[in-house]
Amino acid sequence: MKLILKTGKFIGKLILGILIVLLFSGICYRLFSPKPVPPGKLVNVNGTNIHVRVEGEKKSLPTIIIEAGAHSNTDMLHWVADGLKNKTRVIRYDRDGKWFSKSSNNESVSPEFYAHQLHELLEKIGEKPPYILVGHSMGGPYSRIFRDLYPNEVEGIVFIDSSHPEQWNRLAQKELVPKGQAKLLKIGSLLADLGILGIYNKIMSKPVYQGDGLPKELYSRSQSLTYNSGDVYRMFLRENERTNDVLKRAGKTKSLDSLPVLVFTATEQYKESQKVKYRKSGIDPEKQVQLWFDMQKELKELSSNGKQMIMDASHGSIITKKENADIINKEILLLSENIAKKN
Repeated sequence: MKLILKTGKFIGKLILGILIVLLFSGICYRLFSPKPVPPGKLVNVNGTNIHVRVEGEKKSLPTIIIEAGAHSNTDMLHWVADGLKNKTRVIRYDRDGKWFSKSSNNESVSPEFYAHQLHELLEKIGEKPPYILVGHSMGGPYSRIFRDLYPNEVEGIVFIDSSHPEQWNRLAQKELVPKGQAKLLKIGSLLADLGILGIYNKIMSKPVYQGDGLPKELYSRSQSLTYNSGDVYRMFLRENERTNDVLKRAGKTKSLDSLPVLVFTATEQYKESQKVKYRKSGIDPEKQVQLWFDMQKELKELSSNGKQMIMDASHGSIITKKENADIINKEILLLSENIAKKN
């Protein structure tokens, strides 16, 4: 019995010692390791620093404003911006609290808050309409709200595999972050703040490049920020809580009438692993794909001047692979030129 107690005490002290070493190492890592550097500039908008990247010269074409998806960032939009900046002005930014943008710490913000903040950001950096809004994934609903609030400033909208206001009601997936994953994100935010994730990444982990077509340095910057800041995880959770309100508000937007609209739809919505999961739950994955295509068509039909293109890509690779971005950019530039001719 005494041997068991001694062994138990020894194991307890060993575990405590390991935890203390991890905590001390994590704190040292947070204090002395280099922090990821924003590739753009931070602009103070009503007391909150918003990260924005402005490229290209303002010419005869409308300025392009790119909205990233819910779990995305400005680096994910690299190839889209890169293919447009030599022809016109291109602006991409991180929404409030995302990646390099600071959070306003206002937990009761309305869906309109983000559109107003973007509008003030554009005014602060001296940008002027007309604009073409380009939204990937959840960036689509945010673009719709912006256009609804500032209709005279927007002359075209581009939806890149965009979210649909009714997607949670019509698809099997009912939220951005499932409950189980939300718990992991909370744990991840704590471990990142303590520096433990950073230590793990630095010493024990050799992450495999998963940029899906993006330059490796961009993927590395994304990884570094993820391991260094619990804010990244907390923003995922905040977005999950606010997504329903944003989608509902986007669904209440006014008709787009004859506003030029481009819709790019990815074919690979449900990978094989997801199909297996759905089948186990009694859900027909093919029906889910068809529902997604139906909703994408509805986005095109928001305007009498809509055009849809089906692309052999996944939800992510539709923007992260250069060959896909090239196709999208060609259509955006053609749209821009047609708008400029009418003006």
